[in-house]
Amino acid sequence: MRMYDIIQKKRDGYELSDDEIKYVVEGYTEGSIPDYQVSALLMAIYFKKMTTRETTYLTMAMAGSGDNLDLSCIQGMKVDKHSSGGVGDKTTLVVAPLVAACGLPVAKMAGRGLGHTGGTIDKLESFPGFNVKLDFNKFIDNVNKYKIALVSQTANLTPADKKIYALRDVTATVSNSSLIASSIMSKKIASGADAIVLDVKVGSGAFMKEIDDAINLADEMVQIGNQVGRNTIAIVSNMDQPLGVAVGNTLEVIEAINTLKCKGPKDLESLCIEIAAYMLIAGKMTSTIAEARNKVIAKLKSGEGLIKLRELVGSQGGDESFVDNPEKFEIAKIRKQVKLDKIGYVHKMDTEAIGKAAMILGAGRETKYSEIDLSVGLMVHKKVGDLILENEVVVTIYGNDDDKIKQAEDIIKASYTVSNVEKYKEKLIRAIVMKDEVERY
Repeated sequence: MRMYDIIQKKRDGYELSDDEIKYVVEGYTEGSIPDYQVSALLMAIYFKKMTTRETTYLTMAMAGSGDNLDLSCIQGMKVDKHSSGGVGDKTTLVVAPLVAACGLPVAKMAGRGLGHTGGTIDKLESFPGFNVKLDFNKFIDNVNKYKIALVSQTANLTPADKKIYALRDVTATVSNSSLIASSIMSKKIASGADAIVLDVKVGSGAFMKEIDDAINLADEMVQIGNQVGRNTIAIVSNMDQPLGVAVGNTLEVIEAINTLKCKGPKDLESLCIEIAAYMLIAGKMTSTIAEARNKVIAKLKSGEGLIKLRELVGSQGGDESFVDNPEKFEIAKIRKQVKLDKIGYVHKMDTEAIGKAAMILGAGRETKYSEIDLSVGLMVHKKVGDLILENEVVVTIYGNDDDKIKQAEDIIKASYTVSNVEKYKEKLIRAIVMKDEVERY
């Protein structure tokens, strides 16, 4: 078998065999196939696409390139969730405790943030002492005892995906739905969960800007998951504005805690209820979405979700007193109120720019080696459809560097489009994608 022939075959629009895909993944991972040949193949895939069968096999080949977690010693059906990334997306910190409180085990490996989107692991490290690197036996014990554990991905999880993604990033081949789907699903499958719920973002703050593209990506991932025996459901949610109010690690943790106290932003609360409910469906805890929602809402109102967050923090070495006393968290001392020189309705937001403003403050990473500042961020007071009156604050900046605060302020001001015509508020959830059905809203 020759790499030249595989490149030529895909260039001419033909379907690659399982053996050819395996040859590429194994050869590139071990270093026998050079970057320039895999780059050529990625560009051919970018233009000629992949079939569902090709995408599924690529996913499994990448999942099999490193560690595969065996979670069979965890009692019951294990469920995981994944978000495709967004601005202010702290849903895991709310959803995972609620699902665990319902009795469904959540054994989750999460990632760190890169670019304008935040990472769950970074947020959890806002809790002093929180250990994101439990050994495997402790991880299993925690899930069996508390129904929840959240840890960082192991170094040898899907090494093929790490190499291929790095190459896609520098060869302008990132935005191909098959390559995105296989990258995401390979990590989820290798992480060992029985069921997976995906939150696929769409809009100005998401990778997928158009609803049809987001639904196609969601459907591709749902089909892959179900084909390999993982009960998979996707929610497509709106990211044309930040989720909730807080953007930035510690600020988002505080907002998640408030949400579990039934004092959080309504958009965040409603999305978390929906994701958690579909996790119960995927985990076969109930057969109807109405019953699933009622179970989740009951755990939210009773405070059992908050108790489960406290257990999670304490069981992984964190200071659980911060859950009850969030004022103990360290927040950046410099506050800057951002006001616009116009009045009217917020017609549109460049949500990605809002995320980049937070990244400039230090809340995100420009490269995977960047150091982040957990204390900085933004509070977004005015969102799409809201009326801005004269001298009203649209965003409060929390920062530790005056120059960075000024840069962030300029970006935030430019990110708002204001009109004198009232703007219709779009639905937060745009579609539900299941194995045999796509329901648009």
